[in-house]
Amino acid sequence: QVQLVESGGGLVQPGGSLRLSCAASGIIFRISLMGWYRQAPGKQREFVALISSGGSTNYADSVKGRFIISRDNAKNTVYLQMNSLKLEDTAVYYCNAALGKDDFWGQGTQVTVSS
Repeated sequence: QVQLVESGGGLVQPGGSLRLSCAASGIIFRISLMGWYRQAPGKQREFVALISSGGSTNYADSVKGRFIISRDNAKNTVYLQMNSLKLEDTAVYYCNAALGKDDFWGQGTQVTVSS
């Protein structure tokens, strides 16, 4: 059974930083495409960042230069370092794992940026 467990969310002031983690189990992590998505209240879920099994990364324009996605295959964990956070980054952040035709989601972790 595949499980993705996110952690690291919380309340932070504008300009602050947070690091999200997503621990995966039940999946061949090292060959999986891992990604982060987010959903703000009243909005659709949107792409944030992804990292391939080889370490190539891609980012949404809204987070480029502020967020960094990384992975540790030894720990079956993907990270999202979020810097210079803005009010509009407030959302539930979801971890995603894609392997072939299979697609898995975590339960989400809340990130709130507020002064």
